[in-house]
Amino acid sequence: MYKPLPKELTIKESDIEGLGLFVTCEVGDNYIFGVTHIKDGKHSFPNGYIRTPLGGFINHSKDSNSELITEGDFLKLKTKRHINSGEELTLTYTIMGYDIKELK
Repeated sequence: MYKPLPKELTIKESDIEGLGLFVTCEVGDNYIFGVTHIKDGKHSFPNGYIRTPLGGFINHSKDSNSELITEGDFLKLKTKRHINSGEELTLTYTIMGYDIKELK
């Protein structure tokens, strides 16, 4: 059965903007939720990536608690610190798109 979001996440109204991505239980730092974007070989999509449902509701924060990391043709959402249940996940957006880290 297909599930667009990992079991630890839900979408609900955000104090930042519109809808946001929230954790439903505590998660540790460096926790990888899954694929948010897939590289588009044809470059038909903005920034050259196709966004998955997981990547669709992440709001911006200058003091973000998550980051995007690359793994081959995929971008994945990873926590930068411990996240409490009910907390909104955020990313730091840059002028050129997302702030993306190389997976090591």
